[in-house]
Amino acid sequence: MGPWLRSAGLVAGSTALFGALRWGLRGCPLPAHVRRDATRTWRWRNLLVSFVHSIVAGIWAVTGVWQMPEIFTDIINKAPPSGRLLLCFASGYFIHDSLDIILCRQSRASWEYLVHHAMAVSGLFSGILLDRFVGAGLISLFVEVSNIFLTVRMMMRLGKLPFPTLYRINKYANVVVYFLFRLAPQAYLSWYFVRYVEVRGQGAFLMFNLVLLDIMILVYFSRLLRSDFCPGARQQGPDSEKKFLID
Repeated sequence: MGPWLRSAGLVAGSTALFGALRWGLRGCPLPAHVRRDATRTWRWRNLLVSFVHSIVAGIWAVTGVWQMPEIFTDIINKAPPSGRLLLCFASGYFIHDSLDIILCRQSRASWEYLVHHAMAVSGLFSGILLDRFVGAGLISLFVEVSNIFLTVRMMMRLGKLPFPTLYRINKYANVVVYFLFRLAPQAYLSWYFVRYVEVRGQGAFLMFNLVLLDIMILVYFSRLLRSDFCPGARQQGPDSEKKFLID
């Protein structure tokens, strides 16, 4: 079996694994506020799957770079043996989540996720198929550590869970972890690409992806700060009740 076919099989297997996880979560209890609304029920289970992916992928990425710190000096060619497997695992999740959004008719409300996932999958796939920039893929997946805390935040808001102290602790932890595992790695990758990567072929493609992700990450950070630290500035309107899909 060729490396491309083997990689495709791993991505398909990961997609199926998350699909099985999604199916298995149907029996999990739901908060009362979530149970009353079909869209909230879908979103709750969608977030549970995201939570599992973030824990596994985040720890895996950090461990991989910890074991091979020279990745920071060569994000193009250096990667631990499990690096490509992690990229396949993460690609499978993004494909599964995109299908979940589309098949459950949430594309309009969750279009930002679909754009992000398309960019993530295309970038990870280029690393998988060309066996280059795998290290960059691992560093970019540091973001999943931040997503652990963001997912907890969204689930508490979605379910209106009565844990104000936990929410308060998590909102400050969110800012710290967002900076350490999302803004800082993204800034490092952007600096590295500008300084060392030739802007043509795969390098140009990944640079374009990186710039778009930089913009999205800054927008999300401003939303997070506005929502949790400037609640009076929240936008109200006819769609505010469904804003939980992206908030």
